[in-house]
Amino acid sequence: MSEPLSTVYIGGGTPSLLPPALLSRLFSGMQASLDLSAVTECTVEANPGTVTEEWLETAVACGVNRISFGMQAYQRRLLEILGRIHRFDAVEESVRLARRAGIGNINLDLMFGIPEQTREDWRETLSAALSLRPDHISAYGLIPEEGTSLERDLTSGRLSLPEPEAERAMYDDAIRELERAGLAQYELSNFARPGKQCRHNIGYWDMTPYLGLGVSAASMFRLPDSAPSFSLRTTNPDTLEEYLAMVRSAGHDAGQEKEWISRREARFESVMLSLRMTEGLDRSRFRSLHGADPEAFFPQTFSKMEKSGLLVRKGDFWRLSRRGMDIQNSILVEFMEEAE
Repeated sequence: MSEPLSTVYIGGGTPSLLPPALLSRLFSGMQASLDLSAVTECTVEANPGTVTEEWLETAVACGVNRISFGMQAYQRRLLEILGRIHRFDAVEESVRLARRAGIGNINLDLMFGIPEQTREDWRETLSAALSLRPDHISAYGLIPEEGTSLERDLTSGRLSLPEPEAERAMYDDAIRELERAGLAQYELSNFARPGKQCRHNIGYWDMTPYLGLGVSAASMFRLPDSAPSFSLRTTNPDTLEEYLAMVRSAGHDAGQEKEWISRREARFESVMLSLRMTEGLDRSRFRSLHGADPEAFFPQTFSKMEKSGLLVRKGDFWRLSRRGMDIQNSILVEFMEEAE
């Protein structure tokens, strides 16, 4: 990647388990290979209870200015269902240490729709998280991963998910309580204080190219306008042995999965990803990426959704209405069908 990077995100596992010396070595390697001079946001993921003063001081010295803790829930029984080993007091201590080290942007990941979780549990989780004065909160609905013990317990009936109406109410609670506390919703699952939105994730949603390093990491590269495809996505091998073999290969890409994204697919992805944002679909951005207004490619769906009140045009933006956000998946299906 020849152009300077604007954000760095260290995650996908538990980076806070790296000894400080290895964390420093990781950043030294990146600085030797990549242009980090324009980086304004450097995030590292961490499990509560795994960070130390020395580790955080090293992270700050390396340029980390944002940290994301996987709090998930307040209640011990729900954390155990999720297979988490931490408790809320570990979240409290980790946030305190991060602030003392000088990290000025702290995110907490929360999860609703957990098996056996009640609406009161969720409200208690929101209250506990807000008591720590985070700068950013990501609130995700649980999606059980296939092949996990949690998925097996759900399939067997040992555990059960909350009813859809209860999960919907939890989501509404998050929007109301977080905005009341000064964290405005800027994406379907993300809330932030002014100026604390995650720039790295916004880059994914507006289709900014990205470079992924490490096992299973994905990258996206824009192709020239003269190319038949819009972009190329690559995914690194999912085992360390295969990844190291790829790195040592002459072409540095043996074993990578490659996917060429057609211009038709890219137009749909622009609509899909942009409508996740409360700001909505920027028509000028769409024109710069695809050469024409979005209505030129999806005339029927934009017209239908506007008439039904699910999409709202304001200035040069298309936004989902509140009702539209509730049924976003159904709306995207119609865009997908017209894209075909």
